[in-house]
Formats: sequence, structure tokens, C-alpha cells
Amino acid sequence: MTTTPAPANPATDLYRAARDQILGWRGKHEEAVRDFAFPDLGERFNWAVDWFDVIARGNDRTALVLVEEDGSSSEVTFDAMANRSDRVGHWLAERGVAQGDPVILMLDNQVELWDCMLAVMKLGAVIMPTTSAAGAADLEDRVTRGGARHVITNASQVDKLAGIPGDITRISVGPADGWHDLHDAYAVDSPPLPHPGTAPGDPLLLYFTSGTTSRPKLVEHTQVSYPLGHLSTVFWLGLQPGDVHLNISSPGWAKHAWSCFFAPWIAEATILVHNYTRFDAGALLGVLRDHEVTTFCAPPTVWRMLINADLSEGPGSLREVIGAGEPLNPEVIAQVQQKWGLTLRDGYGQTEMTAVVGNTPGSLVKPGSMGRPLPGCPVVLVDPATGERGVDEGELCLDLAARPLPLMTGYQGDPERNAEAMADGLYHTGDVASIDADGWITYVGRTDDVFKASDYKISPFELESVLIEHPAVAEAAVVPAPDEVRLAVPKAYVVLAPGHQPNEETARSILAHAREHLQPWQRVRRLEFGELPKTISGKIRRVELRGREEELARGHGEQEATEWRDDLLRTD
Repeated sequence: MTTTPAPANPATDLYRAARDQILGWRGKHEEAVRDFAFPDLGERFNWAVDWFDVIARGNDRTALVLVEEDGSSSEVTFDAMANRSDRVGHWLAERGVAQGDPVILMLDNQVELWDCMLAVMKLGAVIMPTTSAAGAADLEDRVTRGGARHVITNASQVDKLAGIPGDITRISVGPADGWHDLHDAYAVDSPPLPHPGTAPGDPLLLYFTSGTTSRPKLVEHTQVSYPLGHLSTVFWLGLQPGDVHLNISSPGWAKHAWSCFFAPWIAEATILVHNYTRFDAGALLGVLRDHEVTTFCAPPTVWRMLINADLSEGPGSLREVIGAGEPLNPEVIAQVQQKWGLTLRDGYGQTEMTAVVGNTPGSLVKPGSMGRPLPGCPVVLVDPATGERGVDEGELCLDLAARPLPLMTGYQGDPERNAEAMADGLYHTGDVASIDADGWITYVGRTDDVFKASDYKISPFELESVLIEHPAVAEAAVVPAPDEVRLAVPKAYVVLAPGHQPNEETARSILAHAREHLQPWQRVRRLEFGELPKTISGKIRRVELRGREEELARGHGEQEATEWRDDLLRTD
């Protein structure tokens, strides 16, 4: 392999100019949406070579900080990151990793994860991020459907792949029988890797979705859909050069690439990761303050835990606080504002795209709203029944005629699902939202989560937002429970906040709160205490709860003693 560094690529200057535009439009949402367009980067682009290496070589600022559970930490500079990934890239190439090869990358939050992401990208190979929670059956499915040629994982995980058929290159971090040890890659200094000649439309990432309702889909992204498309995410997060950005997300999921890889390094910010085995709100707050984190993104589940913790010491160096993964309830936003004086901002995207809707820094935040379409993101609401576009409430879609650059190329190996998702010149997200006269978009629910009770349409999110305003409620999920009179009634599954007991008194109080703050047709008529089923990426599986209610209605199984019914508890 030749080791002569590639000559400067004109695409780098175009990329930088677009990045600088986005950074300069902070607080100017309308201007950014009106004037921004994703640039055409020409015939050749590779983010790791044409962007990361350009900003990293000779740069002694910190690129990555890993904070462990015991409080210890390690740091890697931008320059060291470029050099480490060169070593790994040369070593991987010697073991047969070549352009276009799918590579399963199943690592935790460890420096080797970032080394390998960059190295695989520099070789023009295709990254298949995989959660370390994946089991043997999951991995066999990924190898088969994704056509994986190589796998990189920790030595402690190799047994999961023992029965995987096929001639795949097996690479472990640490010694394992029959596996190449990645540690050997760091033994010899290596020159910069040459440009692999990847075109903007070449594949870069293969993501398996978390599968909240069905078999995981295989999403394909290109050399630009995430690397360039995440300029919208930079704008939403409010990142600036020199920031220290902490994102709560597990490796293997798209949000990890969003906010623990692409967006911070696009902005030339530092990525800080907090490793822990069990979430501890106090420990996280200590990390935020001790490491002077300036921008912080976490799923609503984490925010709900944080507002039940002691926030009296203030936000430290935080400037931007963001929620992602599921909609943010207004009560959570209000509590953070009250205790920290910071506006917690919501946004929206999927594995299939970057952030496309968001509350951006300096813009008005309407409680409960996800915000407005982001620059370069042609969002449109469509009536699912008639196909009419521009409705006040409908499925959130992207207009394919506008060629949305941040969107996936499609679902690999699944033409039926792909045709359904891309029907009628639209990308269909499967999410229902409403839009007000000023253009702010509010999440209503998944198309299969919204249901009817007494012929009224019920949005689970709206009811859940009211429920978590009650001090006893930490989390809630609302689903339809079959009912002979009303067809279905809203039932809430509730996770209690610390210090509250799953008894009749608590149930009465929560149901009374719901009656007081909801319209009569929205009334939560049943309530059950217990844990919520979730995907391994942390999203609530309402489909599982709905199925349970349907089975109970058919007489299969017994209702838990922790269910309480509003009509049986009321005495007024």
C-alpha cells in the first residue's frame, strides 16, 4: 500500500465553508433555514481524511476524554487520534480489510472504538456499529444480512461469535484464541493513510434499528449523509469550537455517532464520555461540573432522573442542555429551567437521518414542541389517509423532491419496507406530529401508538406529559386497554419516583391529578405500577404493553394486583 499523503481535496474547503456558515448562524434560525444549502463536494470525499485529519494533525487540543466510574480519566489529543487511527488502519489493511468491506464494530466507550471508526473510514470500508449487548443470534443476523467480512470486538465478547459461520476476519481488543489482537496495531508508528478515493455516494455506515415494533431494519448511510448531514445536528446542539460535549448514549446506536463522533468533531469540540455500569445522577452531575462540560445531551429518561436529584449546586459550565431519543415532557423542561436557569431543548431525528427538527439556541422554546425544521431538512406533514401535504396534523415526512442529503439511501436488502418508506415521493417517518401557525412542530406519537377511545383520538405522549407532572411519577407509558363500552380506554403504566409506594393511596392521587389536568375524553381510567419494557437502546416498547392488554382482554393471563381503576377508586 502506498503511504504518500493525499493531496489537498477541494471538498475540504467547501465542507469548512458550510461548517462555518452553520456556526455563524447561532441564534439565527430563520436566516439559517432560508439561506443554507448542503454543498456539492464533488467526486471524491472521505470525512476521516478530508476533514478529521486536516483539523487534527499538529493539533494538541483534547479530542476525547474518557471518564471512568471510579473518577479516573484519560485524554487523547486530536493529533494523537489521527496518528492512532493511521496505525490501526495500516494494521487492518494488512489483515484484509479493504474498501467496501462491511466491518462489525462491537466495542464499548473505549479509545479503540474511536480509533477503529476513523481507521475503517480511512480505508473506505463500511462501518457496522453494533451494541455490545447484542447476543449470538443477533450477531448471526447482522453477519448474514449485513454481509460482514470482518468483526472487531473485545476479548470478553468473542464467545458470542464462536458459532457464527463464514470466513470472517476476527479481531479482538486483547488476546483471544484464534483472534488477531488489535493491541498489536499500536506497536509500530505508521505514516498517514492515503485517500481511499471514496465518492460521496459510496456506503459508509450500516445501522440496525432498535426494532420497537418489528424486526430491526438495516439502514445504509453514505460518505456524506451523516458526515455532511450532521451539520444540522451541530446547529441544533449549539456546538462551538472548543466546547466540551457530553452525550449519554451507548455505542452501536445512531445517536452515539451523532453526538459522540460526528457533530462534536465537525465543530472542533472535545468529546467527553462518562462510563458507568449503573446510572448515578449524583456522579453524572459531578462529572459535568468537574470536567467543565459546556454542552450536554441526554435522553428524557436521564433528565427525569436528574430532576429528582439534587441540582442545587447549579449547572457548572453548562451553556446548552438538550434532550433526544424520545419527546421531552414540558414538566421536565420547566424543572430544569427553574433549578438551573437553562432552557432544555428538544429535537427530532431517526437512525435513518440526522436531526431534522429542533429547538435551536436563541430561539423561542414552546413547552412540548420539538421545534422547527432545521437547515437543509425539507420537513412536511402529510395526512396519512388522503396524502394531502401541509396539514396541521399528520405524519412527519421528508420531501424527496428536495433531495434531503441527511437521509439514508434506504433499507438494505428489504425492497418492500423500502418502497413503503419512500412511497409517494416522501420519506415516511412513521411519526405523527402537529404544527402551529408559527411553524413549531409537536410530537403526537408513532402512527401505531395513537389510538381511539370513545371515538376520540388519544396521543399517549400528551397524557404521559400530564402524568409525570405528579411528584410520584418518574416515568409513564400510556396504551389502549380494550373496553366493551368505549372500544378502548387509556391505561397508564407508571414507574414511581423514589420514596413513593405502589399502593391505593398513590394510585388515587395520580388518577385524581390526571382527572384534574386532562379533558374528560382523555381520562386515564386504569393505572398499573411496574417497570417499563424497553429496547436495548432505551426506547419504551409500547407495542409490548399493548399486546399484554389485548391478551388480558382475551382472557389469557391474570391482571396484576398493582392495577387500579379510576371508576372503582372514585368516591365523588
